[in-house]
Amino acid sequence: MAAANTTKPALPHGKTNLWAHIVQNRGVYLVLLPGIIWYILFAYFPLFGLSLAFKTFKANLGIFHSPWVGLQNYVYVFRDKAFMESVGRTLYINILRLCITFPFPILLALAINEVRLGRTKKIFQTIYTFPNFLSWILVSSIMRHVFGQHGMVNGIITLFNHEPVMLLGSVHAFLPLIYITDIWKTAGWSAIIYLAAISGIDAEQYEAAEIDGATRLQRIWHISLPGIKGTIIVMFILAMGYLMSAGFDQLFNMSNAATSRVAETLDMYIYRITFQSASDFSFSSAVSLFRSIINFSLLITADRLAKKIGGQGLFG
Repeated sequence: MAAANTTKPALPHGKTNLWAHIVQNRGVYLVLLPGIIWYILFAYFPLFGLSLAFKTFKANLGIFHSPWVGLQNYVYVFRDKAFMESVGRTLYINILRLCITFPFPILLALAINEVRLGRTKKIFQTIYTFPNFLSWILVSSIMRHVFGQHGMVNGIITLFNHEPVMLLGSVHAFLPLIYITDIWKTAGWSAIIYLAAISGIDAEQYEAAEIDGATRLQRIWHISLPGIKGTIIVMFILAMGYLMSAGFDQLFNMSNAATSRVAETLDMYIYRITFQSASDFSFSSAVSLFRSIINFSLLITADRLAKKIGGQGLFG
């Protein structure tokens, strides 16, 4: 009798190469493992909780055994006038935020790149990056000490026998203060990405342009900006993906009773219905899922538009 074939079937070529690559680079994968585990536990596993948007949550039954109600929660959501107002307010605040604050890191990176002295450049980078490490709680505290009723600005005003100005309680001054503090806190940190992109531009292009007599503005316009165009497009697409959820920490800490009417974005609305009234986790989950779907739709739309105007988009 012929000997039985005891050899194991060979793995497909692609799988063999994958496992060989993992074994060969096992040190890198071990470093990545904690991050992968974190994402699985805190980013992917909680996705099961989205089922609450289609259920009536019963604490004694838990998330998985609560009864299904289909789209009933969304019927209640779209009947709520405050919800529709918060959606419109969120788009208004964050579209303006995108238009006003998005160009500042680009301009700051271009300006820092033109500083010739390396030590001075590092000092500027440190000064502009430092505010990013301050929490919005601390920033709002600084704002109260500077612009509050008994703050520094009003202290100077009262020295000249004028009435104090309630900037932090003004619905007209609230949004400008939001945008100014956002630029102050985040522009330096975001500029690092653009500085890294500028550093990848071939220095010979600048040398050739300088020999040809190009001014600094001309070198910025014709070399630096085209060189970081791809980075700008990617950052813009990512910013569009957060259009419905950006700014909660800032608004939560800087708003007050006087400005709550103009500060209730969709995230603030979710917080209010979840923690400041009779808790309805199914209702708030439905609103959160709606927000995520809109963000995803805006992200894909921005990616498609970027490709149509000649950019590569997020996926090449």
